[in-house]
Amino acid sequence: MLNIVLLEPEIPANTGNIGRTCVASGTRLHLIEPLGFSLSEKALKRAGMDYWKDLDVTTYIDYQDFLEKNPGAKIYMATTKAHRVYTEVSYEEDCYIMFGKESAGIPEEFLVQNEENCIRIPMMEKIRSLNLGNSVAIVLYEALRQNGFAGMEKEGQLHRLSWK
Repeated sequence: MLNIVLLEPEIPANTGNIGRTCVASGTRLHLIEPLGFSLSEKALKRAGMDYWKDLDVTTYIDYQDFLEKNPGAKIYMATTKAHRVYTEVSYEEDCYIMFGKESAGIPEEFLVQNEENCIRIPMMEKIRSLNLGNSVAIVLYEALRQNGFAGMEKEGQLHRLSWK
């Protein structure tokens, strides 16, 4: 199972949307405190819709707590500062993909200790960053694609009509 890690997320709607994406993709969500909101906040639940109850989510008191509870975890760190593009790595089926808080990203101290696992999404030069929910979806679905979309439905069905 793939893992998405949000380091100190600040915006409840982003985390709610990411939670919904995790439920839809069979991905576990890890939230590292402090959070910029309460997990009972209405905006979080609204963005996650009725899927939040199905979310496999774990919270941690800080980054060190996360590392201690996930020893040996292969962690890819998504950052606008990385040398490698997210499509240039091979994602293991149980890896962790970490994203930093909306206002500051992942601290540079963490990045320099994990340079070989830092990844970026290409963007135009003058853009600071993409929305956190969009960034998670882009990288997560590349990891899922590389793992053959294991356990996911790959064909859709029409509701009223049928395909030829």
